Amino acid sequence: MNKVKSTAKSKDNPKKSKPPAKKKIKGAPVRRKKKEKFNEHPLSSAEMFNNREIGWLNFNLRVLEEAKEPNTPILEKLKFLSISSSNLDEFFMKRVGGLKRQVAYGVTSKSSDGQTPKKQLQMIARSLEPMVKQQVEVYNKIKADLEKEKVYIQSFGQLSEAQKNHLKKYFLNHIYPILTPLSVDPGHPFPFISNLSISLGVSLIQEGKDSDEKIFARVKIPKLIDQWVQIDDSLKYIHLIEVVKAFVHELFPEMKVLGTVAFKVTRNADSDREDEDAEDLLATIEEEVRQRRFAEIVRIEFGSCDDEWLKNFLVRELDLKPEDIHELPLDLDFSDLQALVTLLAEELAQEGTRFLPWSPVVPAVLQDQNSIFSIIDKQDILVHHPFESFSSSVERFIAEASDDPKVLAIKMTLYRTGDNSPFIKALIRAAENGKQVVCLIELKARFDEERNIYWAQELENAGVHVVYGLVGLKTHAKTTLVIRKNNDELKTYAHVGTGNYNVVTSRFYTDVGLLTCHSDITQELIAFFNYLTGKSLKKDYQHLLIAPINMFQKFKSLIEREMQHTNAGKPGHIMAKFNNMEENDISQALYMASQAGVKIDLIVRGFCCIRPEDKGFSKNIKVQSTIGRFLEHSRIFYFRNGKEDPIDGDFYIGSTDWMYRNLHARVEAVCPVYDRQAREKLWDILQMYWSDRVQSWSMMSDGSYVKKKKQAADVGVQVALMEKTLVKTNLTEDDFVPAEDDE
Repeated sequence: MNKVKSTAKSKDNPKKSKPPAKKKIKGAPVRRKKKEKFNEHPLSSAEMFNNREIGWLNFNLRVLEEAKEPNTPILEKLKFLSISSSNLDEFFMKRVGGLKRQVAYGVTSKSSDGQTPKKQLQMIARSLEPMVKQQVEVYNKIKADLEKEKVYIQSFGQLSEAQKNHLKKYFLNHIYPILTPLSVDPGHPFPFISNLSISLGVSLIQEGKDSDEKIFARVKIPKLIDQWVQIDDSLKYIHLIEVVKAFVHELFPEMKVLGTVAFKVTRNADSDREDEDAEDLLATIEEEVRQRRFAEIVRIEFGSCDDEWLKNFLVRELDLKPEDIHELPLDLDFSDLQALVTLLAEELAQEGTRFLPWSPVVPAVLQDQNSIFSIIDKQDILVHHPFESFSSSVERFIAEASDDPKVLAIKMTLYRTGDNSPFIKALIRAAENGKQVVCLIELKARFDEERNIYWAQELENAGVHVVYGLVGLKTHAKTTLVIRKNNDELKTYAHVGTGNYNVVTSRFYTDVGLLTCHSDITQELIAFFNYLTGKSLKKDYQHLLIAPINMFQKFKSLIEREMQHTNAGKPGHIMAKFNNMEENDISQALYMASQAGVKIDLIVRGFCCIRPEDKGFSKNIKVQSTIGRFLEHSRIFYFRNGKEDPIDGDFYIGSTDWMYRNLHARVEAVCPVYDRQAREKLWDILQMYWSDRVQSWSMMSDGSYVKKKKQAADVGVQVALMEKTLVKTNLTEDDFVPAEDDE
């Protein structure tokens, strides 16, 4: 057996191997001397793990590949390109911002793969340039394909004189009144540049004056108006930045415009907040949200520039370093392409320009109009969104609980719930109906802090008991408890899910959820809520996996149990589907299990720091990633437990990924699935994903990904799940029970 042990120093010479013929996304190289034997030398960190940041960038490349895929409808290609751009924004705000802060503080601690923060920033910089280049290539190809559909994205120079005159009138009537030029001179300090804002820098001189001293002015491109302007009621569109550039001189009478440059600023969103007292958490988070607007700049992107003085002025005024400077791919923000998709959705209504519409189906068991509690009394219900209706299952569960006179109490965790949330309305209604309502709202849900603060205050005003979680721990669990009086006895019902209580994201995130009244589960959930709201120190959970209490050790023991079964000649198999993976101890446990002969199949949407299929220490580990029209978000864990029938193995669902933060620094809940039908459904889901050859990529040991080779008759797993959901409900695509989710 090869020795799995991390050392601080990595080897220098990458091992060369013949690249596969299939499409491959490159990752961090494997560093190992050719003649080294694993049983003679301990493994370095770089040999055991892939880099998290490069893994994330590889994930974004897979998203971008969807925009290049020939079978992807043209408007969906625009959408994927937009997503890849928004992803990069968030990556800079969270990951690059955090690394730069570490460098500024002199932090030299290394990542799992043995890289310092400074080294990781260098690795990121090398990976970014080809990605941005690909984005531009993809955009130009989509633009050419749109022209075949008689849709034209125009530059100002391509317009006729009549169109330019028409556009000028539009500018003066609809754009000019909104713009606010801010000049910089002794009486006007340099303006604040807000996060992710697009601005136009303008260099000016005063006409008729002898002085040739340049003046800088900034014009912010407003996001509250349409970013795409339609020309002459035709299918010709021009971006708002182009329009403002063309007529920016109208903002500066008696001044001469020498040059312009479009630029975009990204600020750090990585919080360095230390653990706070729970009673001060609301004020702390409110202050953090305010401070985020003024956080240090981690990136400035420049578009085309016809006066280099402008770029030099901005770099000096914003106190930027060369590594902070990036190219804006074009004079537009690719994230704005989503708005163009919305505009074109009606214009290009013909088949083939969008994915076929999908309305989640009401599961057959929930078409029963009796009380949902009477349905759950008969059997557990496992729902798979967005294939099955969220509103007719989870939303119905909470709504009925709010109105049912037999329900005495509702306890719920909210991480991200969205605007105009029916769950908030239901909880308020329940409180008004005299029920005991407790809601844990996670104020630290990044980028949703303001919304969550608002809803917390609304709930408190209605009499709901609102708590903000545990000191120093973000609560990420997705669960609800309902206590109901039934024939003079109290009975507890629960929902445990993998996704947020958010109606909007339920339409395009794949998630699973369990509705159950299994007493072993619900009794432990009561203790879990006491842990969240009170001072319960219960540690002996026998059924639930709760982070940071017992989840990490339980997962390790489940992995070790598979090794024991394999050593005893029984079947050993681990399957897991989740978003990201970088927990070192879990990875090393899997390496040991692999060497013991346990079959390990991981379906990881995003980055994965484990190195699969290494002949020395992970030959039995396979990793794949699925990308499609729906964002893969479900978390399912399977351990065969030596059983001959795989359905008799152990299944779990919940809120966690196999990441350090989820297992050690967050409050997470993972629930066992005991119902036979529900286990069969989960097994079927895992097998369908694993056998997919249309939407899935296989991960190589060096961190690269190879697109699976599909056959002519193959359909993607998400399409197959839609078709299977219709068949199970005895429906066809033209005859189904529409759910409210997509109406």
